[in-house]
Amino acid sequence: MALPAHDLFDVRSLLSEEERAVQEAVARFTDERVLPIIGDCFDQGRFPAELVPEIAALGLLGSSLPEEYGCAGLNAVSYGLICQELERGDSGLRSFVSVQSSLCMYPIFAYGSQEQRRRWLPEMAAGRVIGCFGLTEPHGGSDPANMKTHARRDGGDWVIDGSKMWITNGGLADIAIVWAQTDEGIRGFVLEKGMPGFSAQEIKHKMSLRASVTSALFFDSVRVPEANRLPDAHGLKGPLGCLTQARYGISWGPVGAAIACLDEALGYSKERILFGRPLAATQSAQIKLADMARRITLAQLLALQLGRLKDAGSMRPQQVSLAKWNNCRMAIDIARECRDLLGGAGITTEHGAIRHALNLESVITYEGTETVHQLVIGRELTGISAF
Repeated sequence: MALPAHDLFDVRSLLSEEERAVQEAVARFTDERVLPIIGDCFDQGRFPAELVPEIAALGLLGSSLPEEYGCAGLNAVSYGLICQELERGDSGLRSFVSVQSSLCMYPIFAYGSQEQRRRWLPEMAAGRVIGCFGLTEPHGGSDPANMKTHARRDGGDWVIDGSKMWITNGGLADIAIVWAQTDEGIRGFVLEKGMPGFSAQEIKHKMSLRASVTSALFFDSVRVPEANRLPDAHGLKGPLGCLTQARYGISWGPVGAAIACLDEALGYSKERILFGRPLAATQSAQIKLADMARRITLAQLLALQLGRLKDAGSMRPQQVSLAKWNNCRMAIDIARECRDLLGGAGITTEHGAIRHALNLESVITYEGTETVHQLVIGRELTGISAF
């Protein structure tokens, strides 16, 4: 019996029964509910908000957080598989879940008060409250310590001024986790939609993540009560801890995009007849397809071991950087190669390769560019920072 093209090393056999059940459930959702509409959503620049209740009902929002807050309480590997299967559909949908789970629900759980957890987490798990994460600024990019957004105390409140850029879910969000400089260092705040002076403006003309909402956030003397400050977030350690959570999921997600592209190219190459034989019968096509399968296999094993380390409580940020760097590079290269194998057909969104390739231009950039993660590993190897 032939080995599955996307799992030559039977990585699936290394999963627990619960992990396989999670993967199967999300795979069905992606096949039945995402793939039939996502090409049109990308074309239209529309986020499929109608899927959010179903995503929530499957337990995919904050899936690794405790059940007492209405979450699924799944392990890290299960969360990774969720990201992989969602990104097999589209990076934009996985980004929505990543931001909600890792960048919004996680900081409330990790740095918030019990009152804040009880107030927001159950509603966020149910998809009734959507969050966004405000760290990146127009001039800051990979240097978050250089943020200009500032919060000052005014009586029992805080007043926030500044702006954030490239914020996933920004225009959808009911709350925003916003990081600001204060006289006491960087602090985190939960801003609520409708607070005077707080606004979001959607970023248009995107050629990537078109089935996702990306916004700029603006704060014009926004008054935020002390009760909305995350009490246990102090300094850059707070937002960087959130980024580690998000980067972990991103290490898995692009594997799904690469699998989607390989499956599509493999099917096309068997049907496309050139010079009297299928494209798949040529050495050049087989070498390309074999190399894709090799790289996907290595990425799967890397992601799985990272998940096992995370579940064991021994995962380090440097390991996340290596996985994010490797797996994003793997996926974007495979998406481009699959687009090439599809020939002229590959430039239309009737096929997925160009959509995944364009999306991955963002995925390889956000939550730390490829260069940032290379320098993280370089610093780990040499003991010298080149930032």
